[in-house]
Amino acid sequence: MSRIIFVLGGARSGKSRYASLMAKRSGQKTVFIATATALDDEMRERIRLHKISRPKDWSLIEEPLDLRRCMLTLKPVYGTALIDCLGLWISNLLMTGMKDTSIEKMIKGFVEAARKAKAGTVIIVSNEVGSGIVPADPLSRRFRDLIGLANQAVAEKADDVFFMHAGIPVKLK
Repeated sequence: MSRIIFVLGGARSGKSRYASLMAKRSGQKTVFIATATALDDEMRERIRLHKISRPKDWSLIEEPLDLRRCMLTLKPVYGTALIDCLGLWISNLLMTGMKDTSIEKMIKGFVEAARKAKAGTVIIVSNEVGSGIVPADPLSRRFRDLIGLANQAVAEKADDVFFMHAGIPVKLK
């Protein structure tokens, strides 16, 4: 059974940086599991900057949709798996046209698979969007609701949960 560390926070809160630092400090062979897809120039640049900030010896798996399968097929050579991030994953699922009930099943399956992953530690990064205003459009409200459900599901199963405030990790669990 994997140890799960959950790092969440708002935009530019330092969550990815902190999660990467934890993975580096583990001293374990690390795989970075990226959920981002380069749909425009701005996202391509973000992905490029993320790639150059990671250690060269980390492996990379790009998985925008099936995180459950990714967790279940993870090779045991990795002591640490870092998933960044659930917000982009939920966005990707929404863009496929999936219904909320199907996405909720995928969230549940992912959380169960993360616990069973062959990596010693799974670090999961996610966005916290529930503290802001109620979004004006239906798609944004769906995203807010689904990421909130995903965050609750991961936090419940996680061994450690950190919330990032202005680059400062606050341990919640």
